[in-house]
Amino acid sequence: MNKLPQITLAFWVMKICATTLGETAGDLLSMTLDIGYALSSLLLISLFFVSLLGQLRARSYQPALYWTVILTTSTAGTTISDFMDRTLGLGYAAGALVLVTLLVSVLTAWRLSEKSLSVDHISSRRGELFYWGAILVSNTLGTALGDYLADDSGLGFAGGALMIGSMLAVVAIAYYRTKLSRVALFWIAFVLTRPFGATLGDVLTKSTEKGGLDLGTIGSSAVLASVLAVMVCMAIWAQRMAPVAVRND
Repeated sequence: MNKLPQITLAFWVMKICATTLGETAGDLLSMTLDIGYALSSLLLISLFFVSLLGQLRARSYQPALYWTVILTTSTAGTTISDFMDRTLGLGYAAGALVLVTLLVSVLTAWRLSEKSLSVDHISSRRGELFYWGAILVSNTLGTALGDYLADDSGLGFAGGALMIGSMLAVVAIAYYRTKLSRVALFWIAFVLTRPFGATLGDVLTKSTEKGGLDLGTIGSSAVLASVLAVMVCMAIWAQRMAPVAVRND
């Protein structure tokens, strides 16, 4: 049975919420609660592997479980990106190059192995592993891109947000107006929504003097978790109502 959601506007809204929550929740653990970078990293990566194991064992699409894995890939991606930049000393540009190469390698191996790169339906365990591997690498790459825009690009907070928003708009136009590969456009959008989510996280957490809403990491995490929870509940309700609609037809 299919274990993936349909790629709709709701999917992208939930993805941005999940990646933004991953950013603010990671900051909440490591800085606000002062757990520390190392312990936070261990905890978040452990949560990723536990949630992924649950997803792999599931026999059908479970919205709560699926989006938990997406959330944990965001936090794990942040940790991996920070490790590459701070511990290995690669820097954002070199780290991004490594991650782009890795993502292309994963997608190529997936295509050669499964003869498909479908993000709507995956029928084999191997294909599912490729899917989640590509998602983890994409979120890590998106984190590196977001950090570069925030720290090294010189664009500033507003400039970085405008750039990412414009790039996402171009991808959306290309999807509806061109015949470019839908798979390629999906992964480009998937990468870009990560720094877009980080930008949104800055808007929520930064002080009003810096152009933010000053909700802090606790308030921001609570708001994002609530929005994501409501949308997951709506997805569960729609999933349960679908068989009823089919029978009524």
